[in-house]
Amino acid sequence: MSVESIAEALAHCDVPDMIAEQVGSMPAGRLSTAARQAAIQERYGRIAETADQAGCGGGGADADVLSAQLGYTPDELASVPSGGNLGLGCGTPLAMASLKPGETVLDLGSGAGLDCFLAARRVGDHERVIGMDMTPAMIARSRHNAQSQGNRYANVEFRLGEIEHLPVADASVDVILSNCVINLASNKRQVFQEAYRVLKSGGRLAISDIVASREIPPEWREDVALWTGCMAGAAPIDEIETLLTNIGFAAVRIVPQSGSHEFIREWGPNTPLTAYVVSAAIEALKP
Repeated sequence: MSVESIAEALAHCDVPDMIAEQVGSMPAGRLSTAARQAAIQERYGRIAETADQAGCGGGGADADVLSAQLGYTPDELASVPSGGNLGLGCGTPLAMASLKPGETVLDLGSGAGLDCFLAARRVGDHERVIGMDMTPAMIARSRHNAQSQGNRYANVEFRLGEIEHLPVADASVDVILSNCVINLASNKRQVFQEAYRVLKSGGRLAISDIVASREIPPEWREDVALWTGCMAGAAPIDEIETLLTNIGFAAVRIVPQSGSHEFIREWGPNTPLTAYVVSAAIEALKP
């Protein structure tokens, strides 16, 4: 992919001019982590402020319709605060989390708070649910959503931070959730190492994410629009399995969700995305 086509992708995503300039000044085939990170933060900050786009890849469907397609029930979607669902997931991590009363939950990339609010109902009023997000506008939105319900979500806390550097104490969390976020991270090893650090012994991962089912074309890896749209950063399944195992996780299980092709196709109607990426359920235990 040429520098010109990268600049065109940046313009399509409405990322700041300073990022476009940074990318435009690079040699062809190079996209800095800083520029990519800034574009991701800009895109999701804009979504948080306007709520005008559902779907990680920007399919444009109604958020509740898309979330129902992913597996959320009408009761679940009706129970969360208005504006708590932006339709940015690619699965239902809570469906595999098997949350129990008394557990502490951490959501990596909590967005407007959907999975945090649902988790709070399952663990009880006296246990903590922590939502992490790198985007100040998302944190502001999720906190507003919680506060709009009075004391109903008094046990839910939203923290600003990066999932590669969690502001969470060692061995303090029972379950880590994440929904279509880890693919956005440039250093996935660091993300999983941090997850391992904060989990208690016996703690578990319950993650829905986009993974690569075959080698992604190199030019896609340099396309900001595909990065911010949760596609270009997808890691191969065997790479994720190796990362988790080498870090120390046990019972690693990654299951591609064949039904995800339908909504992924909507993210990039002019790109053969479904030949390269798929949503997957990722589970693992900390011994």
